[in-house]
Amino acid sequence: MHISAKADYATRALLELAREPARPLTCESIASSQGIPFRFLKSVVGELRRAGLVRSQRGCEGGYWLGGSAEEITLLDVSRAVDGALLTLRGDLLDDVAYPGAAAALPDVWRRVESDTAALLGRVTLASLLPAADGAPARRGAA
Repeated sequence: MHISAKADYATRALLELAREPARPLTCESIASSQGIPFRFLKSVVGELRRAGLVRSQRGCEGGYWLGGSAEEITLLDVSRAVDGALLTLRGDLLDDVAYPGAAAALPDVWRRVESDTAALLGRVTLASLLPAADGAPARRGAA
């Protein structure tokens, strides 16, 4: 299985925004705090904005905020916003995969991997990944 750089960077950017919900953050500050290449992050944030996961404001007081609550945005939302299909097989959607003969049951295994992965990612919210206000480790109960 492959987790794209886009999905990783998008999630890390959203976690930065979730950590600072009261004020907008610039791409520069997010890139710097997370060690993400600025130009790549700028395009990823654009995709997140189009998906409604972030909102933006131009100007000297501008920047980016979460487009929804950290309790509602899941890793599945993020992955689908930047990558589209969760899993593909050599670039093909799993719905379109069929094998003959002895391998006929294999596509069902791949579809189950996709389904189980979607279920897990759909349970993990941004809020569940943030450290508690007292500095305790992130809440793991969502997974």
